[in-house]
Amino acid sequence: MIDVSGVAKSFVLHNQGSAVIPVMQRAALAVAPGECVALVGASGAGKSTLMRMIYGNYTAQAGRIMVGDVDVATAPPRDLLRLRRETLGYVSQFLRVVPRVPTLEVVAEPLRAVGVDAARAEARARDLLAMLNIPERLWSLSPTTFSGGEQQRVNIARGFAHDYPALLLDEPTASLDATNRAVVLELIEAAKARGASIAGIFHDEAARAQVCDREVDVSHFTPERAA
Repeated sequence: MIDVSGVAKSFVLHNQGSAVIPVMQRAALAVAPGECVALVGASGAGKSTLMRMIYGNYTAQAGRIMVGDVDVATAPPRDLLRLRRETLGYVSQFLRVVPRVPTLEVVAEPLRAVGVDAARAEARARDLLAMLNIPERLWSLSPTTFSGGEQQRVNIARGFAHDYPALLLDEPTASLDATNRAVVLELIEAAKARGASIAGIFHDEAARAQVCDREVDVSHFTPERAA
């Protein structure tokens, strides 16, 4: 479902004489349906960069990034938006939502975007918010007013609302207490069981051991080692 091959990425430092800094070469990653692959490597190795390229936030200079039948590296914006709406979910560490939108609507929105009726979408959102221990009194409020931990759990609920065939997870258990950490791991296991392809960054070693089938060391794709 996710197939990355020959991917290269450089950054241009426009405020430093347009210096070009190569950060990744010959990156390769394959994630099968029902598999969870952990991206590992030292800080700065390129884990987040690779995830952002798969999602299309960063443009690759070379190579292919296939998610299903879409090459993210070359897809036009309209195809990329459809891919994100229907196929590829991304649970980041930070919640980015329109201010003043109630939490229940924030979590239900991915389902509404793919045509699920309002009642079913809201019911799924309620179930997830309850599972992740967000108090019901907060569901009518904007999550922009919540604590960091509450925002993270809302972000997780939103990311798992729709059954995306592929998921990118950026430290999904970071800063969670034991109870909510266990819920997130259950959600990941359930996504694998239904056939989702999952790639993620898991600094929580115990969580990585529990839900990940194997590891890919992204430091192997740095220019010095990939040459």
